[in-house]
Amino acid sequence: MAAEPADTGSSKGCSSMADVYKGELTPLQRHVAFFDRDKDGVIYPSETYQGFRAIGAGVPLSAFSALFINGLLGPKTIPENEKAPAFKLPIYVKNIQKGKHGSDSGVYDANGRFVPEKFEEIFKEHARTRPDALTGKELQELLKANREPKDFKGWLGGFTEWKVLYSLCKDEKGFLHKDTVRAVYDGSLFERLEKEKKSTESAENK
Repeated sequence: MAAEPADTGSSKGCSSMADVYKGELTPLQRHVAFFDRDKDGVIYPSETYQGFRAIGAGVPLSAFSALFINGLLGPKTIPENEKAPAFKLPIYVKNIQKGKHGSDSGVYDANGRFVPEKFEEIFKEHARTRPDALTGKELQELLKANREPKDFKGWLGGFTEWKVLYSLCKDEKGFLHKDTVRAVYDGSLFERLEKEKKSTESAENK
């Protein structure tokens, strides 16, 4: 699936979206930048799909994630005074902080910055089996604790994000490790998973 071109009405508009990469990205922007495969500042569902395939997700999960994530976040990130291309569900990296859903862990603040205290709180309050990892049951308890009343979209968003992470990154004993979760928040996990997948494929083809 090829990335769809931005329909901004001018090359200048497309360029302005890519300008986000000229400065220092917030942790939340780094988190999503992996999925901006052509680094034009806009993430289309096709790119989200490509990103999930690149980190080892299967076709059904990648397709679902692309539609769900872009459908949920995209409309919230549309720049002011700009109309998004119809039915293309773009996510604008520059405004990704506007796509934050409720019922989350609070590890990203309202501006997309990383909050160390909130990250540590996850493991202090929920990692009971071992201090540096979460079990599937402990993850479920975390999601329940994060729920805000009647915030059904937030519940679904949090559930989907954490369950996908758990399914892709749990170890053979069912633990989701603290350093893995930390790497999600700074965006480095996705690049690592892509490199590991390419390395495995290269070894299999020899």
